[in-house]
Amino acid sequence: MEQKIDYAQLQADALDVFHHGFACSESVIYALRKNFGWTNLSDDAIAMSTGFPWGLGGAGCLCGAVAGGTMCIGYVFGRRTQGDPCANKCHKLTCEFAEAVRKRFGATCCGKLIQEFPNREMESRKAKCADIVSFCVETAAHIIERELGNQEQRRA
Repeated sequence: MEQKIDYAQLQADALDVFHHGFACSESVIYALRKNFGWTNLSDDAIAMSTGFPWGLGGAGCLCGAVAGGTMCIGYVFGRRTQGDPCANKCHKLTCEFAEAVRKRFGATCCGKLIQEFPNREMESRKAKCADIVSFCVETAAHIIERELGNQEQRRA
């Protein structure tokens, strides 16, 4: 698994697919998968995130970029068996990620984040969402990269 990330490339990859057919959650997962080299993470993960954009399909709830970043943190640090205590670390990292988004943008709820844009097709709304996608993909990558490095240091 690649641990040294080129953040300019990561953001470029996320924004390229965001502007060419993927929505926020899909863009975050796509770029993190590509830049971390997660070859065993199938396109099914992107498909599973398709319902997140516009706050759970338009309901205005959780921001899709936040959901995509959370899914990737879970992919790396989440549990795969019942009762695995690694879930505690995953929860802590996800909370850190959500707090960073909240500190930067004031919310993690799509409805709040884009409330000044009555039409989701507005270019100004797309620009705001692109900023959120860029921040989320970078922040999730920093957390993942930092924690993978911490794991390597503990093994040494």
